[in-house]
Amino acid sequence: MTVRIPEPGDATSLFRLASDPVVTQWFSWGPYQETAEARAYLDKLPLQRETGRQLDLLQVHDRLGPVGITGLSEFSYRDRRAMVGTWLCQEAWGTGANTEGKALMFHLAFELMGLERVGAYANVANERSQRALEKVGFGREGVLRGWHRHGDAQLDVAVYGLLASDWRDGPMREVPIEVEGAVPISFTTLLAATS
Repeated sequence: MTVRIPEPGDATSLFRLASDPVVTQWFSWGPYQETAEARAYLDKLPLQRETGRQLDLLQVHDRLGPVGITGLSEFSYRDRRAMVGTWLCQEAWGTGANTEGKALMFHLAFELMGLERVGAYANVANERSQRALEKVGFGREGVLRGWHRHGDAQLDVAVYGLLASDWRDGPMREVPIEVEGAVPISFTTLLAATS
């Protein structure tokens, strides 16, 4: 499993993955109806990276190719925290893609960026997502009522958290990671500014 910055040429693959209503069932967006939606998403990413607001990465499975997106958002640089979100195509479910992707994101967040907390959300009815978060070490911390808008409904989400100390002492740190390249400068600059 690798993660990399998405490119404009990934629009067709992302459209295929995100046009599945089962995959996007719990999202505030989707399913995609046309490739232009994937292109519009990809077009927003460079500015989000340049301003240090969001770092979305394409997950690429060794056998399946592109399988979804994982990313860090909702940064609080002063508090050294962010939220992680991941979505994967059905073909990647049960392959270990979530575990490998989260191991990479934890390494990025805790080891390379120096964050102290990573959180995650899951719809309270999405038991699969909640089990996946708990499997990689997240602890459930409560429920945020009416937190997430989906269509015309305000839905509750379970909130999860993982501290850097939990990661350092847990098994996810032992998942082998190989890093090429560097954290985009905007994120390291913003972190340095709050030290």
